[in-house]
Amino acid sequence: MELKITPWMGEMPATAEKIRQLLNEQELRVNEWSHEPNDILPSHTHGYHKILYIVAGDVRFEFPTVNLNLNVKQGDRLDLPAGIRHNGIVGTKGVSCLEAHVL
Repeated sequence: MELKITPWMGEMPATAEKIRQLLNEQELRVNEWSHEPNDILPSHTHGYHKILYIVAGDVRFEFPTVNLNLNVKQGDRLDLPAGIRHNGIVGTKGVSCLEAHVL
């Protein structure tokens, strides 16, 4: 798996219901989380591949080990391979996300 963003391509705006359906169709267990405006997400890694969709708001993710910063906004899908160190800064409107772990 590679680190990448896939923009929302639906004709209608992304909603939690539509995103949840996409993840459920892949037989993935869906978790949701949110953060307040300007929250800092501390640096960490995961032992699994993560698929993350932004339902509302945005986050700027920083990936220092690969020298990359990505702005992820409503509807975007972030594929995050296991083991990549990252941190984030939540946008001024906060953020709400749905994610699934691929083992």
